[in-house]
Amino acid sequence: MANKEMNRRDFLQATGMLGVGLVGTSALLSSCGKKTVNTPLREAGTYYIPELPDKAAAGKEIKVGVIGCGGRGSGAVDNVFEASDNIKITALADVFADRLNGLRDKIKNKYNQEVPEANCFVGFESYKQLLDTDVDYVIFTAPPVFRPDHFKYAVEKNKHCFLEKPIAVDPKGYRTIMASAKQAQAKNLVVICGTQRHHERPYVAAFEKISQGMIGEITGGNVYWNQSMLWYRNREKGWSDMEWMIRDWVNWKWLSGDHICEQHVHNIDVFLWMSGLKVKSATAFGSRQRRITGDQYDNFSTDFVCENGVHFHSMCRQIDGCSNAVGEEVFGTKGSWNSFNHEIKDLQGNVIWKYDRPQAETVYKQFNPYVLEHVDAFDHIRQGKSLDEATACAISSLVGVMGRESAYTGKTVTWDEMSQSELNYMPEKLEVGPMDMSKYTVQVPGTEQK
Repeated sequence: MANKEMNRRDFLQATGMLGVGLVGTSALLSSCGKKTVNTPLREAGTYYIPELPDKAAAGKEIKVGVIGCGGRGSGAVDNVFEASDNIKITALADVFADRLNGLRDKIKNKYNQEVPEANCFVGFESYKQLLDTDVDYVIFTAPPVFRPDHFKYAVEKNKHCFLEKPIAVDPKGYRTIMASAKQAQAKNLVVICGTQRHHERPYVAAFEKISQGMIGEITGGNVYWNQSMLWYRNREKGWSDMEWMIRDWVNWKWLSGDHICEQHVHNIDVFLWMSGLKVKSATAFGSRQRRITGDQYDNFSTDFVCENGVHFHSMCRQIDGCSNAVGEEVFGTKGSWNSFNHEIKDLQGNVIWKYDRPQAETVYKQFNPYVLEHVDAFDHIRQGKSLDEATACAISSLVGVMGRESAYTGKTVTWDEMSQSELNYMPEKLEVGPMDMSKYTVQVPGTEQK
């Protein structure tokens, strides 16, 4: 078969043959050569498998706005231009003018597009001003605490959305997102989230195999994000409390949700996606050892228990000089999958499926999930089809919150109590000025929380 003639179905069938000979959708070869019938984990047609072409199909111009013009917003601009032709950045918003102007200059110099001055908005209310323009698709990359309010107003204004993860850092934000997601579906809107593994080719292929029953019923898992310390910003002369915290946002729990939510949500989300299980409780511990700014922890370990009694372990750390690991493992009654090697093994340890990247490269050129998520979004927009990733991402975000609050308090936290909690990290007043910094202290387990 010529490369140009191989379609996605042919490719998935080919990758299912790696290492074991022919592997069908309903059977696999065991180590002893006997056929084992797979019982699907999910019924065909009940779960979403994105098509993931290299680039979005040609179509109408899509006007894009960016709320949050820092590093992630700037990166997302590169991603949308790579994802599709006929894209125009028409509006920008940020709390700080220097951030906005930096991205505006980049768009002009790199992409030869001039964002009109009238569509450049600065301040805490700038998101509303941007959403009041005629943008079609909005990139939300401000610090996560703001995401629920920004998303709510976007849906009111009938905008398609890209929501960077996490999309909630507290229960109040979670409930706001869930309500807005329902409204977005009713309005036929497209909502993509920055849990980009849902658009990463080897993960999507593995999800399909697991859904077809290749590892059997899910019995547990491990998820990891252990790495060196993230960036931080020391306070500069003239910065108010608020300005410093926002410019150093990844180190402050009210802004980021702590790194179990802000970063480790990727891995938590993968387990929930692959397994389809619902978390019932979390028992966690963590501490602060090496962080320089902010008030959050730099390590967490969490035992999550699902409704059917299945446990999965979560581990995340941001400390220099330690062993690193970023990935996921899912265990089943017939085998296991891991993202480190993107392979499935039977219970005897034999590889029965492995994602074949060289084979994939004969079919596809684009493998960047940060690009492919926008490809999927633009194709849905141009086809007039809705897409909801906010609901799943909100659930994953709240599971991260459960782990955080359990570690902070030293107590087991249940889904029911956390989903109904009145916990709200948003300050009463949003202005670039002084803050009551006594509220932003490191949590000590076993003590009453402020």
